[in-house]
Amino acid sequence: MANITFNNIAAELTAVAAKLRNSTVKIKSGSLGVGSGVIWQPDGLIITNAHVATSNSATVELSDGQVFDAVRTQFNPQQDLAALKIAATNLTAATIGNSEALRVGELVLAVGNPFADSGAVTTGIISANNSRAVMADLRLYPGNSGGPLADCLGRVVGINTMIANGLAVAVPSSTVDRFLSGDNRPQLGVTLQSVLLDRRTLGLLVLSILPGGAAETAGVQIGDVLIGVAGRLFTNPNDLAKYLHQSNNNQSLPLQVLRGGQQFVLYIAVQSGNAVEAT
Repeated sequence: MANITFNNIAAELTAVAAKLRNSTVKIKSGSLGVGSGVIWQPDGLIITNAHVATSNSATVELSDGQVFDAVRTQFNPQQDLAALKIAATNLTAATIGNSEALRVGELVLAVGNPFADSGAVTTGIISANNSRAVMADLRLYPGNSGGPLADCLGRVVGINTMIANGLAVAVPSSTVDRFLSGDNRPQLGVTLQSVLLDRRTLGLLVLSILPGGAAETAGVQIGDVLIGVAGRLFTNPNDLAKYLHQSNNNQSLPLQVLRGGQQFVLYIAVQSGNAVEAT
């Protein structure tokens, strides 16, 4: 068996990082800063976070500097996922891995555009993995959101979304697969950004509200912070989606909200949706 040396490992990781950078794009949407995205298919399908693709249109810059106008084709704020489409073919698509096969302690890489610096790479190890989130001990910065989390072979196993309790949190690739297949789960009709309120409490900041959706009907406002459902505080960015999935269609759900420093409850009749938003 060939000897494994530090130089071997370094060369392999450098090659993997270069391949990932070619499949990572820079995204500008709405009035927010620059985010990242992953070329999911060579026909121009790009996956990113919902809080990155905040409007129906965006600009996408490829690793070679080409810039395209993009249209948002799918959107699920509860899962923090969005799909964009650009008029391009034969793109360098990422190799998609199986997030459910990840093991704690496995080496992973994150690629993105922190502070608009294209193609920055960080490495770390898997700290926890479940059906709702992949958590890794690595650094993420503003601009990394929407970029790929990949295993040591360069297979994308998650979409980086936030830092919680010092750990990077990514949406699992298995969740992206369900999202693209049209997962018919209850929707609130809001775009959310995860914010850490204290060491134990996670909040979901409301960035936008879909007209006529369940959230608007119940009185949710832009700038509100959602902190829990029925007395259960959020500790994971996917907790809201989990509680919605457990509810019955048109069930009145008590949503705990922070507004102007005051906490109160809004009762929301959840609605089923296929995660596709009309433009």
